[in-house]
Amino acid sequence: MNTFIQNKFFRVIVPLIAILFFLSCQKDLSNEDGLFPGQVADLTTKVTSSVSGFVTDENDAAVLGASVTVGSSFATTDKYGFFEVKNVHVVKNAAMVTVNKPGYFKGIKTYIATENKAAFFRIKLILKTNSGSINGTSGGNVTLSNGLIVALPANAVVNAGSGVAYTGAVNVAAHWIDPTATDLNQTMPGDLRGIATDGSLKTLTTYGMAAVELTGASGELLQIAPGKKATLTLSIPSSIQSAAPSTIPLWSFDETKGLWKQEGTATKTGNTYVGEVSHFSFWNCDVPANYVQFNCTIKNIDGIPIPFALVKITVVGTNSAGYGYTDSSGFVGGAVPANAQLLLEVISNYSCSTQIYSQNFATTNTNLSLGVITVNSGLTTATVSGTVTDCSNNPVSSGYIVMINGYQYYRYALSNNGTFSFNAILCNNTATATFIAEDNVGLQQSNPITMTLTAGANAIGNLQACGVLTQQFVTYTINGGSPISFISPSDSVIHVGSAGTGGAIIYSYSNTGGNGDINILFDNIGIALNSSQRLLSFTSNNAPQFPPNIQTTIPTPIFVNITEYGTVGQYISGNFTGAIVTTGPPPNTTYNIVYSFRVRRSF
Repeated sequence: MNTFIQNKFFRVIVPLIAILFFLSCQKDLSNEDGLFPGQVADLTTKVTSSVSGFVTDENDAAVLGASVTVGSSFATTDKYGFFEVKNVHVVKNAAMVTVNKPGYFKGIKTYIATENKAAFFRIKLILKTNSGSINGTSGGNVTLSNGLIVALPANAVVNAGSGVAYTGAVNVAAHWIDPTATDLNQTMPGDLRGIATDGSLKTLTTYGMAAVELTGASGELLQIAPGKKATLTLSIPSSIQSAAPSTIPLWSFDETKGLWKQEGTATKTGNTYVGEVSHFSFWNCDVPANYVQFNCTIKNIDGIPIPFALVKITVVGTNSAGYGYTDSSGFVGGAVPANAQLLLEVISNYSCSTQIYSQNFATTNTNLSLGVITVNSGLTTATVSGTVTDCSNNPVSSGYIVMINGYQYYRYALSNNGTFSFNAILCNNTATATFIAEDNVGLQQSNPITMTLTAGANAIGNLQACGVLTQQFVTYTINGGSPISFISPSDSVIHVGSAGTGGAIIYSYSNTGGNGDINILFDNIGIALNSSQRLLSFTSNNAPQFPPNIQTTIPTPIFVNITEYGTVGQYISGNFTGAIVTTGPPPNTTYNIVYSFRVRRSF
C-alpha cells in the first residue's frame, strides 16, 4: 500500500461536518485496520507485505546497484532502478523501505501496510555533496544559495562513533527540500507522519525540510556534542509565506521507526524558519493534524486494474495535495486528513495534468474506503498487448516487459505462456514509449523497440528476448575445493566505486544469508578490455570455506584480468588467481583463490 503525503499549505483543522454524498461503492474501514486520530502509535504489530518500485537519481535516471532493505529482506536495484521484495514481515503502521547508494542521502519511504496488499514507490535519491566546511574549534556556518544555513558553535562536534571531540575541518553535506516541489513525494523521507510529544501519530504539513550530514577530514561521521546545539535556517517558499505560522514544531526523522519525531520549535524570521537542533539527520518544519486511513482500487470499465497510476488527493479550496501510486492490482491507500472535504483525481504522472477520473468525497474521524472505482477512460488509456519468445522461439514462461514512457520506467510480469496485456495512462491521448523484454530463465533480453501509443488497443507484436546476455555472477574456489557461486537475481552481485585510485568493488552476497558475502576491491586506473587491474583487498563474511569475518593481506601482487568491459549499464567481467593470507582470525592462513565475475557496470 502506498501512503499519501500532505504538501503545501492547508488549513489543518476542518470543522466537523456531515458526510457528503458518496458513490455506492463507498464503505467504512474498521478502525482495527488503522489508528484512531490522536491514539498512541502501535509500532509493534506486524503484517506480511510485498513492495516494489523504481529508484532514480537527481536527474531522474535509473539507479543501478542501490541496496534496498525492507524488514529483514534485501534487494538490489537493476539497470532500470527496479527493486522488489516479497512476503516480508513489516511494522503495520510504519513499514519502511530504505535505499542506500554511495554518494547519496538515504532514500526512505514509510507506508501503512495492509495484509495481502502490495506497495509501489518511486524513490528519487538526493545527491550528497559537500556544501562547505566549518572549523570544529571556532565554529561557523555554511550557507547554500537557496537560503539553507547550517551554523555550528565553537567546540560543538564529536566523532559520532567514539564521542571524542573533533577539532579539525567539518565538512557539511546539506540539501534543502522544497515543500512545494512536485517531486516531494519521491525525494522526502517517510510519508509525512510523525510522533508528537504525547506519543500520538499525526499527519504533517511541511513548510520546509533539510538533510544534513557532518564528516571529518578522513570521511568519519561526526555529530553535535552532547549539551551543544546547532542552528538551522530554512527558507519558506513565497507561495506559502503568508500562511506560515509565527512558530512551528521542529521534527527530526527517526530512521529506525520511519517516522518524524517532534523535537523543539522554529521561529519565523522574515521569509525563513530558524531553530536549534541537537543532532543532524533530516529536519522538518511541520504543523501536525489528525488523520484517517483511506484506500480505493482503480479499474477500467472491463474490470481490469490500472496499475502504477498516480492518484492525487487535494483538500478542497486549497493547494494542499497528497499523492499515491496504485499497485499491480490497482490498489492505493494511505493517510489523509480527518474531517476534511477532499478531491480525488487519477492522472498519469507529475508532469501531466490530464486527469482520467475525478471525484469529491469527505472524511470524518473514521477510516474510509471508496472500494472499486470504475474509470471510463477510453480516450486517455492505452491497452498494450503482445508476446515474448526466447532464443528458440518458445514462449518465455518467466520474465517481464519494461516500458519506458517519458522519464519513468514501468515493469509488467509476463504470463506463463509469454503474453502480456496492461493498461497505461496517456498524457494528451498519445505517448512515445520504448519496450524491452527480459527472459529470467535464459538470462537474455530483447533489443528495444519504440512505438507511439494511442488510446485503445495497441498490439506491439512479438518481442524476442534474445541477443543480449544478462547473466551476473561471482564464482570462486578455495584451495582446489568445490566452486561456490553467487548468481543474480537469487543473489546480489553489485559493481560500485569510482574512477582512479578509489578503485572498483564487486560486492556479492546471498539474499537468503546462506552463503554470506565475498567482496573484492581492485584498481580502476586505465581500465579497459584486456587490461590488468591490481587487486587491493579481498574480504569475506561467513562465506563457505572461510572462517567467519576474515581479514586478509595480499603478500604477492594479484592482478584482475578484465575480459569484458561494456558501457555503463552493460557488463564488466574478469578473473584472477592468487594467494591471500589471513591476518585473523585465524592469522597466517594461506588461501589459494580462483575467482571470476560478470556484473553490470554502475559507473
